Amino acid sequence: MGKTQEKYLAEGVQLFDRRLRHYLPFEWVEIPDLKNVGKIPGAQVRQLEGELILRRLKPDDHLVLLDEKGRSFPSMQFAAHLDRLLQRPARRMIFHIGGAYGFSEAVYLRADEQLSLSPMTFPHQLVRLLLLEQLYRAMTILRNEPYHNE
Repeated sequence: MGKTQEKYLAEGVQLFDRRLRHYLPFEWVEIPDLKNVGKIPGAQVRQLEGELILRRLKPDDHLVLLDEKGRSFPSMQFAAHLDRLLQRPARRMIFHIGGAYGFSEAVYLRADEQLSLSPMTFPHQLVRLLLLEQLYRAMTILRNEPYHNE
């Protein structure tokens, strides 16, 4: 949700975006922030953002929500998990990073899985960079390339 506003984060996102494209077809999509939500309760913001998210999905998309309550993996196990998902028949894999208020119940119900990068809560703009780096790391692990040190 929303644009990456901090320059240092945007540069990191661009770096790992370029690196990741060497391994697989990849598209980064930012859903524009809702306008004038300052006085709207968080639950309603989640609901409205959820509608925007669900409209963009295809029925056979594999939706992974980035959520601190989701399943966490060490990098080697995440690479193996990602490999299993990538071996399935052609199906888009969508990693979605929610906005400041998280996800609506409808989005949780639609999700195929939840992934946690940490039990800590991070700003969603920082999570973008962390996710891309972990996806890149997973790809280098799967290809036995010298990026990840075990």
